[in-house]
Amino acid sequence: MSFLLSRRAVCSLVALLVCLPLIACSGQALTAPRFPLGGTRVLFVGNSLTYTNDLPRTVDALARLVGDSSLHVASVAFPDFALEDHWAEGTARRSLTPSSWEFVVMQQGSSALPASQVHLKNGVALFAPAIRAAGAIPVLMMVWPTTARLGDFPAVLESYRNAAQSVGGIFAPAGDGWTALGDPRAMYAPDGLHPSLEGTYVAALIVLERLRGIRPDRLPATVPGATIAASRVRLLQQAATTALDRNPARPLGAGCALCRSR
Repeated sequence: MSFLLSRRAVCSLVALLVCLPLIACSGQALTAPRFPLGGTRVLFVGNSLTYTNDLPRTVDALARLVGDSSLHVASVAFPDFALEDHWAEGTARRSLTPSSWEFVVMQQGSSALPASQVHLKNGVALFAPAIRAAGAIPVLMMVWPTTARLGDFPAVLESYRNAAQSVGGIFAPAGDGWTALGDPRAMYAPDGLHPSLEGTYVAALIVLERLRGIRPDRLPATVPGATIAASRVRLLQQAATTALDRNPARPLGAGCALCRSR
């Protein structure tokens, strides 16, 4: 998705392609999505790294492959937005009020540089009290650097892990699943920034496990909406499993009485 497009044009296109129960493409007040009673409600707050290939719907589709239809997903995603941008713009913040969420999955850019790590923590600190007040748990989804900065993966991991720890949130190491393959370049779209279908699939496997406890090896060797050899899918699932096993959901020191009770 080119950032040369206007925000209105990009959001109109995203709305047509994604069609989630809730997707923000303006600063207008939200109408609560009409979800069925029960189930697990998940709000994704992010940017084009979330809406490219429709990560929220992919997470839902994977759960359904093993008979779990309890997920109800929605998304507030603008191109090139950080969490502080979301807070200032207001749509994501207001969306916490009309609906009862169980999880709020957040991401921004790679946030590898020291100043960017501070911005990520600051954005998470803004959202965390409102997320808790809505009865939900904050989830930090680690993303990835551009292909021009592959050496930044360890800093991205540290940045998102520390941000999750700072608010007693859940850490979803999606980008670390990419590096578990050895060479992560197949995880990227041709622009070297956005995820390929395989990249979104690995991220979705990791998010799903952190939300519902569904391990990647419980899933069939198929990728919804794509034709990928079963042997390759199993490799992707193993990479996701490796990242999950080496990164605890609750980073050391993240616990608090409220967090442990949920």
